[in-house]
Amino acid sequence: MRPVVAKWIVDFVAFVAFGVPAAAQSPGLPPDVERQIAAKVEEERAKLAIPGISCAVAVDWKLCWSRGFGFSDLENRVATTAQTKYRTASIAKSITATAVMQLVAAGQVDLDAPIQEFVPAFPEKPWPITSRQILSHTSGIRHYEDKDSAAETRHFRALEGALVLFQDDPLRFEPGSQFGYSTFAYLLLGIAAEHASGERFGAYLDRHVFGPAGMTGSCVDDHYLLAPNRTRGYQRLSAEDHATLPAELRERLKPGDILNCDLHDTSMKVPGGGLLSTAEDLVRFGIAVGTAKLVDERSRDAMWEEQTTTAGKKTGYGLGWGIGRLGDRKSVSHGGGQAGTSTLLLLVPERGVVVAAMCNLERTDLNGLVEQLATRVAQLSLQ
Repeated sequence: MRPVVAKWIVDFVAFVAFGVPAAAQSPGLPPDVERQIAAKVEEERAKLAIPGISCAVAVDWKLCWSRGFGFSDLENRVATTAQTKYRTASIAKSITATAVMQLVAAGQVDLDAPIQEFVPAFPEKPWPITSRQILSHTSGIRHYEDKDSAAETRHFRALEGALVLFQDDPLRFEPGSQFGYSTFAYLLLGIAAEHASGERFGAYLDRHVFGPAGMTGSCVDDHYLLAPNRTRGYQRLSAEDHATLPAELRERLKPGDILNCDLHDTSMKVPGGGLLSTAEDLVRFGIAVGTAKLVDERSRDAMWEEQTTTAGKKTGYGLGWGIGRLGDRKSVSHGGGQAGTSTLLLLVPERGVVVAAMCNLERTDLNGLVEQLATRVAQLSLQ
């Protein structure tokens, strides 16, 4: 009985002190580095008044650290852990791009064919639009027009139902001529994947992405289904919004206070921003892409190649991934933000470094934190 009692004590102390079970403390990083990055995350959480945040790190393509900080549910004082599920927001685009490139490699999707070959319900436009242009955000399909259109509350049982939100709108520009970020456009890719594979999009991800990558905590963000360890989402009251409140609420609240986030049903944009995941799972996804487990090297390199417009202007974006640099090394990444969440996934392929951060506070800039963590652990792979 003594080992069981000792294990219980260790878990209890870890939970009280850090809000995460000791079993979630994945070994692999030197203790001093673990302390440094944990201190940096906690410092950033306090500075930005983030209720809860989870981070995970891989070095040399191996998951070696993950932990939760703060609370996933402020009202019920539920601690954040490494298994806490957050809305991925736009990191879903990198996952969708990977699924599409699997189908391209299998000969089931043609990147340069008109999208109507795979989505007949989408109306013809003055110019043809291809999957490649959608993946690279050069399709001309519009993004959200205002805050309300980004936070739809209607529930769509099928991906095609959400086409009604934008299918009849004019293109913003001739496809290929400009970079214009569009979450709506990615809905077409999900429908194309369904058409090509004969599977519902969520089922396809389960079988071909989440399963092979070991992403056991990832799924479609279905408003109605129970998702264990799903976090609550929060927003920070802005001065502008505070000024619009009734007098009684203005007296009770002040700018900067943390409130529950607005209602939002992400079924309008599952392929572009309607998934749930954990920081650990996002790192597993990054590892599986980086090591060519989900797509072959040729497909991976195509996703990670910066695209250009027809005029030759670089876009800073590949096929479902942002392209950048961390110091003198190439990085690929994707961030996300929507009601109740802010997220970032960053890879430094040369060093096999993957860092993910997910928090339950919207409009939170995680770039500085993730870049600092990636820079610190990238040094380890040189030793």
